Parts: sequence; structure tokens; C-alpha cells
Amino acid sequence: MSEMMVIGDFAALSRLSHKALCLYADKGLLEPAHVDPDTRVRHYLPDQLRRARLITLLRAVGMPLGLIGTVLSADGERAAELVGDYWRTHDREHRARRPLVSQVQDALRGRTTDTYLIEERETGEQKVVFVQGHVTAEGLPEFLRAATEELFGHLRAGGGCPSGPVFAVYHGLVDQDGDGPVQVCVPTDGPVEPAGRVGLRVEPAHRQAYTELRKGQGAYATVAGAFDAVASWLHGRGLRPSASAREIYYPNWSHAGPDEHVMDVAVPFAAAV
Repeated sequence: MSEMMVIGDFAALSRLSHKALCLYADKGLLEPAHVDPDTRVRHYLPDQLRRARLITLLRAVGMPLGLIGTVLSADGERAAELVGDYWRTHDREHRARRPLVSQVQDALRGRTTDTYLIEERETGEQKVVFVQGHVTAEGLPEFLRAATEELFGHLRAGGGCPSGPVFAVYHGLVDQDGDGPVQVCVPTDGPVEPAGRVGLRVEPAHRQAYTELRKGQGAYATVAGAFDAVASWLHGRGLRPSASAREIYYPNWSHAGPDEHVMDVAVPFAAAV
């Protein structure tokens, strides 16, 4: 106990506020070495300063707390690799946001953007199996992957197979704060029944406005810009959405090069009333 520091002294040496130390303790990142049972004063050991400094540096890099916990739990070499992986991903996402910045500036100046080519097409009625869930942007890729695997497994078990591209319907905004809901759908012509969280419905025929995206445009910011461009295109022509916006994924997604067409952003529409 003689080596321990009360939270005020530890805060001064680590340059972390009491609020930050309490947050990191609640997240399991930097828990006190001892909490006095009577006064509830928190005490820390000197060797915890290194962990505190690492958390400060990783937060300065921009790393979220959840990933910081993973990094601190890994050994030295693996932890360094995780930081490198995070920065490469962060750097790609940052570069992907550049076109969106120009799009926002155009919108503020009252200009239309020509970043995306918007086209129209007819889509026929489809029977689809689906899984629906609430998820933010951070968890979206894993949800899409897991739901697609579950749906393919359900079709195989029932003797069915896909009859068209997988698509995800966004019934609400998915971003850092909004969690959908999102419905992942697989069209099928085969015999299939709903089971568990796998539902079955008919997607009605409709006309849709859409834009094609390449593999290199698959970042969240680029896709968000595409949704906005399609919505703006509809509004400018006096058209209104008749169903929720969706992303349509083509089978070449996993092995496509950066310039290959892998997905569409689409919005069903009807004439304005």
C-alpha cells in the first residue's frame, strides 16, 4: 500500500482527468489497484502509469476504446500490428471521405454533384428470405456477413438456392449513432419456409433509381454520398421513394479489383403526388 497513489496524484502524473480515469476503469482498460472499502477512494500503482500513457497515445491516434482494450491485451508485437492495421484502415477511410467533402461543399453552395451517374430500371417481383437487425455503422460489415451466411445456410438446408444478388434494405439511418433497422435479403425461387429469425416475404415489383459503385468505392463515406446523390436526383425530378433505400451486392465482391463494379445503391420510387 505504501507504493500506491491516490487518484489525484495518479491523475497528475498520467495527465488524465478524474473523469477519464473513471471511464477507463468502467471500460476495464485501467482499473484501480485498490479501492478503499470505506472512503471509495481509488489507488493506483506506479507501474500502471505506462498503461495510462499508452491509452493516452492511442486515443490521440483516434482509436476507439473498444479497440484499445484489444491492443492492450495483446503481446508487444501483435499489439503493434493491430495499431498498424487500425491506421491503414483509418487512412483508407479518410481518403474515401475526400469526395464526400466536395459533395457537401457543392450542396452548401446550391450546386448539383456529378460524382455519381444515376440511372433507372425496372425490378420484378421477388420472393426473399431475410434477417433483420439493429446495427450502427461500426457493426454493419459483420452483421451483413453473418446474416448472409445464415441465409445461405437456411436455403441449403431447405433445398433452395439464391435466384438473384443479395441486397440490404435500410429501413432507418445507419451511421455512428443510428442503428437502422437493416434487413439483409436473399432472393430465391425454391421451396423455403421461415424459421427462427429468418423471415420470408415478397418484394414487390418496382422502378428504382440507382448508381453503380466499384470495389474501391465501398467505404462508408462513399456509399453515404451515393445514397444522398440518388435522393437528390429523385427530388430534383419530382419523384418520391416508394420503399426503403437498399444496397445490392454482386457475387464478385470478395475477389473483385478496385475498379470493378461490385454493388449498386438503389431507391425504389413512384411519381410525386
